[in-house]
Amino acid sequence: MKQQICILGSTGSIGTQALDVISQHPDLYEAYALTANHRWKELAEQARRFHPAAVVIADEAYYEALTHELSDMPDVKVYSGSKALEEIVESESIDMVLTAMVGYSGLAPTIHAIKARKKICLANKETLVVAGELILQLAQQYHTPILPVDSEHSAIFQSLVGEEENEIEKILLTCSGGPFRNFTDEQLKSVTAADALKHPTWDMGAKITIDSASLMNKGFEVIEAKWLFGVPAEKIQVLIHPQSIVHSAVQFCDGGIKAQLGVPDMRLPIQYAFSFPKRLHLNGSRLNLFDKPLEFFEPDVKKFKCLALAYKAINKGGNMPCIVNAANEIVNAGFRQGECSFLAMGDIIEETMNKVSYDKNPDYDVYVRTDAEARRVATEIMNTKF
Repeated sequence: MKQQICILGSTGSIGTQALDVISQHPDLYEAYALTANHRWKELAEQARRFHPAAVVIADEAYYEALTHELSDMPDVKVYSGSKALEEIVESESIDMVLTAMVGYSGLAPTIHAIKARKKICLANKETLVVAGELILQLAQQYHTPILPVDSEHSAIFQSLVGEEENEIEKILLTCSGGPFRNFTDEQLKSVTAADALKHPTWDMGAKITIDSASLMNKGFEVIEAKWLFGVPAEKIQVLIHPQSIVHSAVQFCDGGIKAQLGVPDMRLPIQYAFSFPKRLHLNGSRLNLFDKPLEFFEPDVKKFKCLALAYKAINKGGNMPCIVNAANEIVNAGFRQGECSFLAMGDIIEETMNKVSYDKNPDYDVYVRTDAEARRVATEIMNTKF
């Protein structure tokens, strides 16, 4: 029988590529439910192409427009709102949920999917950044598998297959370095969002592209790797790798290193999460090892403050990563809208970390309160000082 897939965030970069994977294997996979935040026109187009049983538009303001657009497709049920997102993942027909929503909004529906014992294909790193300990506890309690979709974490996962009994000495987490890797401090003072959105190797959504430019995305991936693979932060080393060919690697206790290499194409980790432990044919480019040299550099955490702040949050623990994530979502949007400078993002996040209430042992309700408080504080700082 075909595996029924729910894609949370089907109109984004990961979601559209996941639908391409599904279209390449129509005998194996079927889109059961598709969701979007506000891109109702794109969601309607996807519904016409893939004929899901249901679509959900999170922003209720677009419910009527979407319903009208799909009025000639009565077999496609249309829902709206955050509650509908949480309920759709619990459908008995669904086998796996691809969590490709952006930011904190992915946390609640992911928790509902875990409790419904759906296989989780995790592309929303903020879920583990905000509440990694809680998510792992729930996954263990409900016997729910979580397979990483981030290219780096998929590479680590692939490198660990067959190595279950062997000690990890170090995780080597690669990073392109973003568009500002070689910029001076003086140059960074005047960069714009348009500059930051020109990522050298990956085609991603705006929010994650800005996070990649500031290296906050890599800091979040360190936190994600800590929870996914049970490795402390001090054993996770970030490497700047401009070619984005080595997607990440694992160094074992004997000094041996296993890495996963490939062209920058997110469809590979998406498909691997769907098909694991099998590998399926995937249409696309193949890696040419003669094409370019492979380079590796240490990141400059003084110039890229956000990476250092992420490590600080990991070491502090509790709700501190939740604080960092919320503040980052505020400044990321602020930078894109011209409300703060590139370098100010790290300063605002750091000040928010110092002002928001710290809780060493948070539960879900604490995460919700922390997220709201951190967003308010970060917004106040950005509006008054920057």
